[in-house]
Amino acid sequence: MAVLGASGSGKSTLIDALADRISKESLKGSITLNGDVLESRMLKVISALTVEETLMFSAEFRLPRSLSRSKKKARVHALIDQLGLRNAATTVIGDEGHRGVSGGERRRVSIGIDIIHDPIVLFLDEPTSGLDSTSAFMVVKVLQRIAQSGSIVSLLDRLIFLSHGQTVFSGSPANLPPFFSEFGHPIPENENRTEFALDLIRELEEAPGGTKGLVDFNKQWQLKNKRISEKTLSGIPKVSLKDAISASISRGKLVSGAPAGTSTSNDSNQLAAASSVHTFVNPFWIEMAVIAKRSLTNSRRMPELFGIRLGAVLVTGAILATMFYHLDNSPKGVQERLGFFAFAMSTTFYTCAEAIPVFLQERYIFMRETAYNAYRRSSYVLAHSIISVPSLVFLSFAFAATTFWAVGLAGGTTGFLFYFLTIVASFWAGSSFVTFLSGVVSHVMLGFTVVVAILAYFLLFSGFFISRDRIPPYWIWFHYISLVKYPYEGVLQNEFDLNPPRCFVRGTQMFDSTPLMEVPEALKVELLKSMSKTLGINITSSTCVITGADVLKQQGVTQLSKWNCLWITLAWGFFFRFLFYLTLLFGSKNRRR
Repeated sequence: MAVLGASGSGKSTLIDALADRISKESLKGSITLNGDVLESRMLKVISALTVEETLMFSAEFRLPRSLSRSKKKARVHALIDQLGLRNAATTVIGDEGHRGVSGGERRRVSIGIDIIHDPIVLFLDEPTSGLDSTSAFMVVKVLQRIAQSGSIVSLLDRLIFLSHGQTVFSGSPANLPPFFSEFGHPIPENENRTEFALDLIRELEEAPGGTKGLVDFNKQWQLKNKRISEKTLSGIPKVSLKDAISASISRGKLVSGAPAGTSTSNDSNQLAAASSVHTFVNPFWIEMAVIAKRSLTNSRRMPELFGIRLGAVLVTGAILATMFYHLDNSPKGVQERLGFFAFAMSTTFYTCAEAIPVFLQERYIFMRETAYNAYRRSSYVLAHSIISVPSLVFLSFAFAATTFWAVGLAGGTTGFLFYFLTIVASFWAGSSFVTFLSGVVSHVMLGFTVVVAILAYFLLFSGFFISRDRIPPYWIWFHYISLVKYPYEGVLQNEFDLNPPRCFVRGTQMFDSTPLMEVPEALKVELLKSMSKTLGINITSSTCVITGADVLKQQGVTQLSKWNCLWITLAWGFFFRFLFYLTLLFGSKNRRR
């Protein structure tokens, strides 16, 4: 069936309504197939809308796992021949920036993705739009071959003409001449019937009365032809929807979700097949494996993305290593350590901003694939979460190895291990946070703006610029939700809370960073003696005044242990991945309102 009409006549809206792409609250009326009300779940199993992905990955998603990989490959190869794409089989699809297959070939690939599971009903919105006449002809010929294979798609078996949402003709193309002849506008000989009809409809739309007369005439025509059809078909038994689906499966239709063995001709098996169609073809671990494989394939095709991120991490680590090279245990060394940790921990979060465009580029592909149950949203989230871990671990090790020994951090091997784990946790939490935001925002530049702003707030309230006990009460809540706070406090404790404790201020060093810093050393010693007499405590040039524990108290790092800080950072990552799943579940429904 072809739906024709001028721009704005309601063609896409009608197809979206039939394909369950409009929210229920925005749609009036009902949809029936073979006279039975068509449920949303059943429609998603027996129909499809166009998407842009490779045929093999589509086969992995849409064909049941009961089919061996060799059979899936055979199905793909047969489909390539059916689509007339044999010469382009090894050519990349391409995009706006990379030349690939032609427009007509890409359209046929898009159609092929949707018919890989041999759907019973196929919806295509403007499959020839934007193509030249030759490419459009090839696409329509492909649709004709699909129709001949048994799907309810045909080369203009029926036509529907729309005008401002109203039906002005519905029926066989052969009925166009008598229809318009009775309406008083006969189609001239050798005139293209559909073009004549569209031109006439446009003329009527511009006339004062519009197409109301044609709409009313069509209703009368339909009533007259309905009575004739009912007399003709009175002796033909009505086929129920379940029986129709079973009959299609028995003819070899690979209906998505149909259990293995449903292609037999046994009546009971046919009915069982129709009633036991599953929502998803594969279990979630199979979906995860296919999604992960596709993502890794894309990553291998663009290694420069990971290379750039690794380069950024190494350059940042090298700059920090040279700027803070071999810090001493002086009061200045303490302040420099605090600055190093604050910058290092916030850097791990900022370098995660590259995850913003990843999902935004996949958003519409994801929405089209999940709209017809190619896979679960949870499978998508879990797969992408798992495959992100190895790269995060590698980046973390590169950053930790570049900075730990060069800066002269304490703790030896165990200290390095905790430092490394904290960076891993920070990358994980930052990546999860940015991924969640990419599911909320819809524009790349807006996403970068929001990420940079929020991460700046996280650093501001982390406790580095102002300690916890000096943060205003009305802002203290932001301190506890700051993602930078927990890894920052964790590495501070890893550095300063050691056994035996390290000393950072001895004797005369207490005068550093004060106006007395310029006083001669001998006078500082005399000042220490006077202070000792006044305080009753013997303070010499070698007496430890401030230890690592004192530094932590001054910074307000007293509430959580370093391991609790690590666990909380990791937990933030899982929390934001769960929020990302919720945004996909409730915010990425491919439906109009």
